[in-house]
Formats: sequence, C-alpha cells, structure tokens
Amino acid sequence: MKIISRKMHGALDYGSAILLIAAPWLFAFSDVEPAKSISIGAGILIFAMSLMTNYEIGMVKVIPMQIHLYADIMLGIFLLISPWVFGFSGETYLFHVIMGLFAVASGVMTNSESLHHRYQEHQHSMAK
Repeated sequence: MKIISRKMHGALDYGSAILLIAAPWLFAFSDVEPAKSISIGAGILIFAMSLMTNYEIGMVKVIPMQIHLYADIMLGIFLLISPWVFGFSGETYLFHVIMGLFAVASGVMTNSESLHHRYQEHQHSMAK
C-alpha cells in the first residue's frame, strides 16, 4: 500500500539524514567507531541522494524516484544487518535496526508518481 507522498518522503529523507548524522552523540554510541561511521555515512548518503532526486524537494533532479526508493530499501537492509556484519551488535544495534526498518518501510510505502502526474492522468481518463 503506497500511503506516503513523494513530498512527505522528501521531508522524511532530510529529517532522517540529520538524525543519522547526529545519532552517535544523541544516542551515546560515538565511541563505537563502526556504528558511528555507518550512521554518519548513511546520513550523508541520504542527504546527497535527496538533493539529487527528481521529486518535489530535490535540487538537481537527476535520480529517478523509483531508483531512489530502491536505494532506500537497499540502504535499509544494510542498516538492519550492519551491527552483526561489522561486529558492533554487542555494544549497540537498536538505532541501526530501527532506522533500517524505517528506510525499508518508506521505500516500499512511498508512491513514486507525483500528485500532479496522477491528477493529469485522472483528467485525461475523464475526458474519454
């Protein structure tokens, strides 16, 4: 079920990026180097990808929305498994798991078409 609009997804992207970058200090895992690096790296990646996505609040608009959503799902899976793959699950894991689940869910639940595009299609179908 696609219940998240592209505009809302964009707002969630920028908010997630800021949270991921600040999380090591907010949630006291700044001394766990792999957890900190992955969190900050994921935040920077989301921020950069958001700036370049072809959606309502993208700036450069070179990444198609569907590719952005697939990348969100892949990044979410990476975040989910990272505590065990990179060996920091004994020190911290909950934040990475929650953000991973959030990224997968937002990738799956976001409508990739703009509301303007859907409105035009509806108008076209009504004219027939």
